[in-house]
Amino acid sequence: MTSPSTSPISAPSVRIRVATADDMAAMLAIINTAFAIETFLAGTRTNAEEMAKMMRTGEFLLAEDASGHLVACVYTEIRGDHGYFGMLSVDPSRQGTGLGKFMVETAENHCRSRGCVAMDMTVLSLRPDLPRFYRKLGYSQTGTEEYVPSRLFFKGAPRCDLMLFSKFL
Repeated sequence: MTSPSTSPISAPSVRIRVATADDMAAMLAIINTAFAIETFLAGTRTNAEEMAKMMRTGEFLLAEDASGHLVACVYTEIRGDHGYFGMLSVDPSRQGTGLGKFMVETAENHCRSRGCVAMDMTVLSLRPDLPRFYRKLGYSQTGTEEYVPSRLFFKGAPRCDLMLFSKFL
């Protein structure tokens, strides 16, 4: 598989590429729609300011359908010899089709091509459905940290931890 930053790669029904600032509105829409299930949050999952900051630190990989419509995205960041991914977002109409798994594999390959030997990610403990999904993809929980929100606040102030997961590439 080639690196998304040098040339597009294709799955049977999507094309992968690295996001640019011009993609921000479409990414905000898909991320906030995909994370709308997190009803414990007050407000949206992300905003333009936060996304711009993330784009200066890492890269978003986008999946487009044949018409060029954004159907999924994932954030990646290189942290020494570890890659990190987050904000995995799949258009709700495409969830359950294997696109999420494909995007995780794409993020892993992207970081592997940059010398990473492992991939890390975090899950909010208030999303008990997600650890099972990531374990099926080979991730193991490596720890837990108290989640201290920088921008996102919880309705009713429930306790929330970050579940840390990692996988050797």
